[in-house]
This record gives sequence, C-alpha cells and structure tokens, in this order.
Amino acid sequence: MYKAYKFRLYPNTNQKILINKTFGCVKFVYNYFLNECRKKGYQKYFDMCKALKELENEYPFLKEVDSCSLRCSIFNLEDSYKNFFAKRDQYPKFKNRYSKQSYRTTCIISSYKGKNYSNIEIDLIDKKVKLPKIGLVNIRGYRNSREIKGKIINATIEKEATNKYYVSIIIEEKK
Repeated sequence: MYKAYKFRLYPNTNQKILINKTFGCVKFVYNYFLNECRKKGYQKYFDMCKALKELENEYPFLKEVDSCSLRCSIFNLEDSYKNFFAKRDQYPKFKNRYSKQSYRTTCIISSYKGKNYSNIEIDLIDKKVKLPKIGLVNIRGYRNSREIKGKIINATIEKEATNKYYVSIIIEEKK
C-alpha cells in the first residue's frame, strides 16, 4: 500500500537557488526531448536516457542538479506520449516558466560494508529531510508521528505561487 506524506520545506538561500535551478533544468530536458520527438519522431525512454548523457556534456549546468530528477522528466514525457497514443490525453505540450514548478526524484538505496544508505531520508524527531544534491532541509508537519514506517519510493518537491516550498514523499507500507 502506498501512502503520501506532505511537508512544508524551509530551505536556506543556497538550497532555494539549487531547487530553482532543478526546476529549470527539468523543464529544459523535458522541452528538449519533446522538440526532438517532434522533429525525428517518438523515441523510447531508454534512447532518451542514453542521449541525456550527451546532453549533459553539451550543457554542463545539467550536472549541477540531481540526475534522477532529469530522468524522471523524461519518464513524464514518455507517459504523456503513452496517454496521447491511448487517446486518453492530447499531444504533449512544452513547459513554460508559468507552468507548475515541481520535480520528482526517485529514492536510491544501496549498502556498503553492512550499512544501508539512501539519497532520501526523513527525520521527524529533528524535523529534517535529506534530499539529493540539496542536503538536509528543515520541515514542518505530522506532529503526531515520531517515525514513518515503510520504504521511501520517491519525493516530489514543488513551489507554490506564494513562494512556499513543499515536499511530498511516497512511502510503500506493508499491511
């Protein structure tokens, strides 16, 4: 069973700059590959991910942000095309600066010498969340919980029109 938890983020100035850079880079990658698909025809997710490496070498600013978020934007583009081909939605549109400011990043878990590491972690006691490339960010929310049980799947960071930042974390819980 999947469960979502939404927290208000309180990033410092450097973290805000990096979050906003990530919004721009995700939008750039989505629009770049949408333009490529319009010119050359639809491409699969795997082919676009291979081309992303070359794109990162051509545009070095893409290396400053989380690579999982860039791959998630390609995945979102592929989902848009699948919905279009299944006649559930219209043809994918370019993202602009006025569209929703958000990005998703997936959780990667690894172990080294018996210790488990994760790029997304939640600490409800100290009220902090660890996000890739951004680091520890202060959060507010869920005062009654001391811990969240389950496996983290992904995190979506969004910025509202009021310049407030939020993170939604998807957890897979066992019944």
